[in-house]
Amino acid sequence: MSEAATPESSSAAGGRASAVPTATGRIARRFRDLAAAGELGLVAYITAGDPSLDATEKIVLAAAGAGADIIELGVPFSDPVADGPTIQRASDRALRAGTTLAGVIDVVRRVRSRSQVPLILFSYFNPILQMGLDQFADAAAAAGADGVLATDLTIEEAGGYRGVMHARGLDTIFLAAPTSTDERLARIAEFSSGFLYLISRTGVTGTRDALPEDLPALARRVRRLTKLPLAVGFGISSPSHVSVLGGIADAAVVGSALVAEIEKAASAEDAANNVAERVRILKRAAREGVSRRSSEPA
Repeated sequence: MSEAATPESSSAAGGRASAVPTATGRIARRFRDLAAAGELGLVAYITAGDPSLDATEKIVLAAAGAGADIIELGVPFSDPVADGPTIQRASDRALRAGTTLAGVIDVVRRVRSRSQVPLILFSYFNPILQMGLDQFADAAAAAGADGVLATDLTIEEAGGYRGVMHARGLDTIFLAAPTSTDERLARIAEFSSGFLYLISRTGVTGTRDALPEDLPALARRVRRLTKLPLAVGFGISSPSHVSVLGGIADAAVVGSALVAEIEKAASAEDAANNVAERVRILKRAAREGVSRRSSEPA
């Protein structure tokens, strides 16, 4: 965790907030539509500013057009400790291109003028803190963002942050780890809105050959503690992964595999086309794979 997220240095520390975003927001509506269709959702992560913010706008619109249900816009950070090498390189390229949090929020505004795809700002807490919680929340909400995931902000430090985001109608998504106790998972779910992001394995982001064998049991454990939709990420990269997740989760989060498509592209247009084609393949697997879990408790 960055220094900025410690209780002593963060104004985000504080008591619990009572405000909660309404269930009529874009994220909630998308998950209801997916549930009604019996379909696994696809959450696409894109590092904003790689290779440029203009390119990011094209890539996000292409991903949404190809079937991505929700887009996570990663805010580049100089110390991306939770990210594997693919996203680390993307973050470095974006920072060298001059990408800022304000610039990423402007991309949200530009995308929102052309698409109603749910958009989540995925950031380490330091850039948010440097902008100021209220200023960030005001700007994100005005631009048309739907939620925020501050990856290194713990629930113990998130009371004030949660209140500020919810007051602007922004969902707060938190990460739940396989190593978390039931008590902690329940608290993470309490602080979350929109959906709960379940990390499939310990370690950093990146593509993997196979899903963890204990993932179904982990998902069942989390299901007993929350009614929030469950999105599984970290290591999800292939159609076979997505197909299997249809029987476990409500959405699959794919990041490094899409960022890799951008990295190898020769132009912004190629990057948008590459990401769109990968999203189409993954979404097809989401629609045609293992049927959704039963609505009855496991």
